[in-house]
Amino acid sequence: AAALEFPGKIATLIVPADFAWSEGAEAAAPAPLQKMQQAERLAIDAACAALSKGEPAALFLGGAALREDALAEAGRIAAATGARLVCETFPARLQRGGARAIVERLPYFAEAAVQALKEFRHVILVGAKTPAAFFAYPGKPSLLIPEGAETITLADPREDAVHALKALADALDAPAEPAPSRPLKPSRPADGPLDPMSLAAVLSELMPENAIISDEGATASLALFPATAAAPAHDWLTITGGAIGQGLPVAIGAAVACPDRKVICLQADGGAMYTVQALWTMAREKLDITTVILNNSSYAILNIELQRVGAGAPGPKALSLLDLGNPPIDWVSLSAGLGVPAKRAQTVAEFHAALAEALSQKGPRLVEAVIPAP
Repeated sequence: AAALEFPGKIATLIVPADFAWSEGAEAAAPAPLQKMQQAERLAIDAACAALSKGEPAALFLGGAALREDALAEAGRIAAATGARLVCETFPARLQRGGARAIVERLPYFAEAAVQALKEFRHVILVGAKTPAAFFAYPGKPSLLIPEGAETITLADPREDAVHALKALADALDAPAEPAPSRPLKPSRPADGPLDPMSLAAVLSELMPENAIISDEGATASLALFPATAAAPAHDWLTITGGAIGQGLPVAIGAAVACPDRKVICLQADGGAMYTVQALWTMAREKLDITTVILNNSSYAILNIELQRVGAGAPGPKALSLLDLGNPPIDWVSLSAGLGVPAKRAQTVAEFHAALAEALSQKGPRLVEAVIPAP
């Protein structure tokens, strides 16, 4: 019950060691779960007043506000007011695709995030905290909402986002259904060198209905996420902040939790080196996971951050620490050695064929996608 208290908590049970062999224990009755807290009427009224002014506004969504039922209510609000739906840079779980409301992800880099939010005069927080820059950078802002813009917390991360959004939609006399989303699918080139944009086009085309995406694509994900908005309905799981190596284990957790759904792991090569043993677990448990290794032979995001942090021009020694091409990593052999069949793709046609084959199979498969470094 402590672990399941909304929106989820860390719970630790400490017992004496002799419980392992002692007799006479009985299962305890389940403890009742506490009801979710609901947003106060004053917050709903304040958000309603702000959105009724006809000024540029955004619903900034996080946590449970990114589930399908909450997004349906957010879509109603957007249809009634013209407010845009924006979410955290790294949402834990976003249900998207199909007929679901389109949600823009706040850009990772601070200056791009400021640019994305600069037009808004009102920002309504739902299941999210006030957005801040991921790192502190010299000469760049840490707080991302424009100065002078009104910020209203409709529901904090521990309050019922669905209830708050529905109450707000009803207060605005919003339509019963959100406006249908019509994102365009990216066009796929017939062939040519593989890059993140063409890879995203293939993924959008081949992604099965109700798939679960575990995304640790790092720099490649900048293109992969927006280009898959028109894919069939799916869940998109992102990293927790700056975690490295999370993508493969999260894919395992998703596959264990939902054995009837295809899991696709978009995994940067650098991050994969932290938890590569997860491939063996996929093989051992026969999990239905297709892993796409985004191989640019570099810790590209760390290279970018090293340039941006203001520590001066990195020398060859520093840069060599972030190079994964010396010696090159043979992902196909590595995967096969851990029990997961794999193929390598360097062109659009090769990747299309390899991904289509992998997704048609039940069980773990790996596709190594060779892409250029940013």
